[in-house]
Amino acid sequence: MSIFERYLTLWVALCIVAGILLGQGWHGVFQTISRMEVAQVNLPVGLLIWVMIIPMLVKIDFGALHQVKAHWRGIGVTLFINWAVKPFSMALLGWLFVRQVFAPFLPPEQLDSYIAGLILLAAAPCTAMVFVWSRLSHGDPYFTLSQVALNDAIMIVAFAPIVGLLLGISSISVPWNTLLMSVVLYIVVPVVLAQLWRRHLLARGQAAFDRAMRKIGPWSIAALLLTLILLFAFQGEAIIQQPLVIAMLAVPILIQVFFNSALAYWLNKRVGEKHAVACPSALIGASNFFELAVAAAISLFGLHSGAALATVVGVLVEVPVMLLVVKAVNASKGWYEQGQISGFH
Repeated sequence: MSIFERYLTLWVALCIVAGILLGQGWHGVFQTISRMEVAQVNLPVGLLIWVMIIPMLVKIDFGALHQVKAHWRGIGVTLFINWAVKPFSMALLGWLFVRQVFAPFLPPEQLDSYIAGLILLAAAPCTAMVFVWSRLSHGDPYFTLSQVALNDAIMIVAFAPIVGLLLGISSISVPWNTLLMSVVLYIVVPVVLAQLWRRHLLARGQAAFDRAMRKIGPWSIAALLLTLILLFAFQGEAIIQQPLVIAMLAVPILIQVFFNSALAYWLNKRVGEKHAVACPSALIGASNFFELAVAAAISLFGLHSGAALATVVGVLVEVPVMLLVVKAVNASKGWYEQGQISGFH
């Protein structure tokens, strides 16, 4: 892991502090930035989000989709967790904790927005960081690549319907035009641009591609941190008034991470997949494409919204929690392989 990846939680925490302080000290400046919008899209934030997302998508080789059949059972588990379990379990956890357990301690006007942010977070499977988690758990790199490519292909068509369905079930108004525009702006267009850029770089040779990846790698994290400063410059007043809101929003996220990773890990063992497949399958089910979630939350509900804050909490807990999951799957390898046979058992 790079120093940015390893200490992402620290950088996020520092950006929270910096954003709150800057927002209090330079309130007028950030109000001006918030008004720089075209068709409800904040231009500075939209640009930062593209810088976040596109370098990650350049890494994805959609040609790896042909490898899906080699580990069809592990792919089946991955798809089941990411699209049939994860978004729906998060909607349930959001309802339980935000609308029930913590409702007396949260601003009532933001409850729906918090739940929406949690749903957006869960509906976006991890695209980039899963390669790091897979490497740390000695996962099969070809399986990792194929499951990411397949998830991204599905996300293009499934993200908006699932988000719309769950927001509707949660009695949250669904701005469909904005939701579809978010999918086009933050999934379809970046995927197309990234794949064109990838093809251009590979045409110059693998060495040129690798050099370019090393150069643009830090762009995503840097753009993410700048976006967080902007978010917390606007959220600062709410955070100061409700300092425990971040901890309360972290509870359903943490439960979801441990539940989904454990379920995916166990299901892979049950269907007879090897440990090197079970690890990345479990890890992608636990982590999120938080850059997309942040982008969609801002686009749908605004920079000042509880939805944007909820997705940022996902960024805050991502690295330390996922490192715990990596440690757990590595430590349990002996248990996993005990009595392991090919096929169902």
